[in-house]
Amino acid sequence: MVLYYKSFHFSSECSLISYLRIYTCVNHFPLLSGDLHLLERVANVLTSLPFIALGLQTPRKNLNMTLYANSLVGVGVTSSLYHSSRGKLRKYLRWADYTMIATATVCLSRALRDENPKMLMAASALALPIQPLMVSAVHTGMMEVAFAKRALNDPNLRMAHTVHKVSSLLGGVFFIADDVFPETPYLHAAWHLAAAVGVGTCNKLLE
Repeated sequence: MVLYYKSFHFSSECSLISYLRIYTCVNHFPLLSGDLHLLERVANVLTSLPFIALGLQTPRKNLNMTLYANSLVGVGVTSSLYHSSRGKLRKYLRWADYTMIATATVCLSRALRDENPKMLMAASALALPIQPLMVSAVHTGMMEVAFAKRALNDPNLRMAHTVHKVSSLLGGVFFIADDVFPETPYLHAAWHLAAAVGVGTCNKLLE
């Protein structure tokens, strides 16, 4: 169990570092994000669709879970619209894309816990349209801690948590690589897929 905890601690640190790296690199919502040519644009749209499927499959046992499920559908729809867009509308859809992701992380926090710090939730609501990436980082960190605690106490969740850790690490690698090597095709699509696997494992916490 000690080794399992250390493994979580390392992966969660890497996950948060990758999210904060994302925050630093894309705070001004750059418009590239891998759409270098038509085939890559199509790949990015297609790899956005799993989030819609995940949202439709997410348990809807109460209002908070329903809001989270709907937010995942929103992530897939918004991402698809962004990657298929052109012109001036694109920068607004980039903002909508990040904001929808942040909204989903806040909704997941509410779905995992009936009671959340009121000040934190109020601050998240205020920061959401202005600093969505920082909101995502904070609530992703909260989810990582909740997932690890549940997995430590429930052996049935450990496989899902292991898959979650691996997908989170891969997602961080792909996203950073997309930033460092912007001319390399399909890195953003690979990030979509890794993120979708990670989101799918989070649904185990709601069953």
